[in-house]
Amino acid sequence: MTRGEPEDPRAARTRARLRAALLDECAERTLAEVGVAALVRRAGVGRATFYVHYDDLEALAVDACADVVREAVEALHSWRGRPDPVRAPAALGEFFASLTPHAALYRALLTPGGGGPLGRVLHRDLRAYSLRERERAGAADAPLVASAVAATFAGVLADWLHGLLDAGPAEIADQVWQLLVALHASR
Repeated sequence: MTRGEPEDPRAARTRARLRAALLDECAERTLAEVGVAALVRRAGVGRATFYVHYDDLEALAVDACADVVREAVEALHSWRGRPDPVRAPAALGEFFASLTPHAALYRALLTPGGGGPLGRVLHRDLRAYSLRERERAGAADAPLVASAVAATFAGVLADWLHGLLDAGPAEIADQVWQLLVALHASR
């Protein structure tokens, strides 16, 4: 299925149940400790149904965390008018604070430096959004800045989740915001 096509409501409900079950399982144990049998039991679906929708648990986990990617992109672009170069938009601080309940799952999918399966999705989506915005503004350096923004945000987010950066949600939001504003202003 491609992004623009309507989704079968039954399939959407099944995937939603599987995503919710995975998040519940990961609240109790790490992703590596979650088994398909326990997951499908919790979701109330058959094992074969799981494999109709997902190749493996990692694919389900990335899908379950895809909302985080959308929230990150929205938080980074939530400001209007001229951005404050020091203070992040409130939505960005709220985004970082919202990660705490499932931080272990995000760490499993987002490796230090911004790699991993969730890091690839985050980078792709954030770069595409940033590129569109830069091109609309007529910036000649749109591809370069879009890549830098995506890599910077994914890397800082991952390093923060892995404890490599010592800051609370509001503080890391302000710090990453300052980096991103500087990237946009540098060209």
